[in-house]
Parts: sequence; C-alpha cells; structure tokens
Amino acid sequence: MSDLFPPFEPERVESRRARFRPIPFRLIAPNLVTLLALCLGLTAMRLVVENKLETATICILIAAALDGVDGRLARMLKGTSRFGAELDSLSDFVNFGVATGYVLWIFVLHDLKSVGWIIVLTLACAMALRLARFNVMIDDPDRPDWQKDFFVGMPAPAGAITALLPVYLHIIGVPVQDYGALFVGLYILFIAFLTISRIPCYAGKTLGMRIPRTQVLPIFVAVVIVAGLLFAYTFEVLAIVVIAYLALIPVSVARYRRLERAHALAPPAAAATPDGPA
Repeated sequence: MSDLFPPFEPERVESRRARFRPIPFRLIAPNLVTLLALCLGLTAMRLVVENKLETATICILIAAALDGVDGRLARMLKGTSRFGAELDSLSDFVNFGVATGYVLWIFVLHDLKSVGWIIVLTLACAMALRLARFNVMIDDPDRPDWQKDFFVGMPAPAGAITALLPVYLHIIGVPVQDYGALFVGLYILFIAFLTISRIPCYAGKTLGMRIPRTQVLPIFVAVVIVAGLLFAYTFEVLAIVVIAYLALIPVSVARYRRLERAHALAPPAAAATPDGPA
C-alpha cells in the first residue's frame, strides 16, 4: 500500500544545475501532443453548449487518436518520462471522463435530470479509477509479458468512443432521442462497468510487428478503402466499428483464458515467451 501512495517530500528539490539544464525537444514533443488533445477535449465541451454536437464529437475522436500517438511518439523518440505519463493520464481523464460525459449530458442525459447527472458522474469516476489502475499496473514488475497484450478492462479512449455510440446513431438519422434517455443512460452505465471491470480486452500491441511481403500491397489497398469510407461516411463507419468492437470482447476473453491456461501448464522457460504454446 505504501508503494501506491508514496509520501510527498517537499524538501527534495532540484539542484541549481539540474534546474537550468537544457531539455531535449524529444522529451517535449510527446507532451505537446498530449496538451493538444487536452485542448480538443475542453473545446468539445464549449462546442456542445453551442449546439455543435457533431463538431464536439469529432474533437473527442481526434483527442482519442492523439492519445494513441503521444505514447508511441515518446517511445519512438526515446522521450518517455514520468511527467509525460502523469500528464497523459490527467488529459485522458478530462477528455474521456469529463468532456465525454458532458457531451452526453447535453445530448440527451439531461432529460433524466438528477439521474442523468449521476450517470455522468459514474462515467467520469469510472474513467478516473480505470486510469489510476492502469498507472499502477505499469509499474508491476511481476506481470507476465503475455498479459501486456491485453488491457484489464476497456481502455479509456475506447470507452469514450464506444460511449458516444448514441451520438453517432443520432447524427446518421436514427431517432435515438425519441426512444428516451433511459436506454442511453443504461448503455453508458454498461460502458462505465466495462472500463472498471477486469474483463481482458485485446490491446493489439504486437499486431503488425512483422508483415509478410505478400500482404503488404493488400494492406495498403485496405487502408485506402477504410480511410475513404471513414471520410465519406464517418459516423456510419464509427457506429459499425463500435458495435463490432463490443461484439469481439467475448473473443478477447476467450483468447485470454486460453493463453492463461496454456502458460499455467507450460514449463517456466516456455511460459516466459510472449505467446507461449498455442
């Protein structure tokens, strides 16, 4: 427990030499991306108040995309830092907990009055708890390597993207508001549960690390087609992706359980491999 809540020691300050030492730009660049994502999340809250629901939703989606960029950029530039990790978590909480919940409140949950606001608070608190648990698990030295390819619970960016499914359906013409805010509220509570649950969700960190030469050109074509569909039918594609993502969670759980059993039965040397026996 002491490792989770280390004491604050104000007397430990930087030396004068360290204080004036130049900082490489590679350490700053990922944090700039994180701050840009934070600005987009805050801007989404303003836009939804101005009845610009579609633009506000796009801001949160771009913030989610940037959240996937800053960490990879930091690793690529060898600019990872504890400061960057903490800033990223704070930005994620604002973007995917506060801003996403506020957009949903303005969209339809305000019809439920106090109950709707409780649902918004639940989503925000679930995101905070999920991010706190993620930060703790990063420092866990005993976590097996094969488990690092799975998230424990739905990650915060995916939680925000899936929570906005009622907005996507509304934009493409589905009368979501006519069905009542209660169904939307129950759906948001379901997403909040997934974020704080221990249900394994496939992270795909090792996906595509090695691509056969025969599949390079088909992958290029597939990316072009998906990008074209996303630009032409943005919210239709997002709705399909979210539904497919939710439907694939049981597949991810089954894969996790199979790997867990395989590594439990495997010898120590084989269990240390990323995938272990099939």
